[in-house]
Amino acid sequence: MAARIDHLVTSGTFSLDGGEWDVDNNVWIVGDGAEAVVIDAAHDADAILRALDGRTLRAIVCTHAHNDHIDAAPALAARTGARILLHADDLPLWRQTHPDTAPDAELRDGQVLTIAGIDLTVLHTPGHAPGAVCLHAPDLNTVFTGDTLFRGGPGATGRSFSDFPTIIDSIRDRLLTLPPDTVVRTGHGEPTTIGAEAPHLAEWVARGH
Repeated sequence: MAARIDHLVTSGTFSLDGGEWDVDNNVWIVGDGAEAVVIDAAHDADAILRALDGRTLRAIVCTHAHNDHIDAAPALAARTGARILLHADDLPLWRQTHPDTAPDAELRDGQVLTIAGIDLTVLHTPGHAPGAVCLHAPDLNTVFTGDTLFRGGPGATGRSFSDFPTIIDSIRDRLLTLPPDTVVRTGHGEPTTIGAEAPHLAEWVARGH
């Protein structure tokens, strides 16, 4: 069976630095009719299980460890046996949400995860969070960017563990070098393309997004 991308939106709360915000999160499922990986297990393990529709879940891949992207990960792992994968630099953030549960394995820059014949290459893109990663799937003409790059600009850097110059470097050096027609599937909101965002880099830097 051909690999495909499934998408669902879950709703919950983002909490950091003493504040709370209601958010809608994109959950991405990559696989075929038999197996899949979940990118960002946000808020609702039941909804994600329904979307999996009986497929074997091979891994839960965390683009970063802000609570709204990982809050359903342990419950989903417990019900499926899937491993939770996270970049080690985001362990301090992970422990704020799940102090008694650890990820099962580390994501590393350049690592390739293969599911249903599709390669997902891990790109370490710090800035929004120290261990933020994106996942490039050239065979699907897609990059999953978490909260590193959105339609209209970079992810937020106004809270702890984040840094604006670092996220700009990550986007310029790791993402805007991808083919212009690469579809950017984000952690929140609508998709975009690398070609649509690349011309705006100087504007983002000028306004200190």
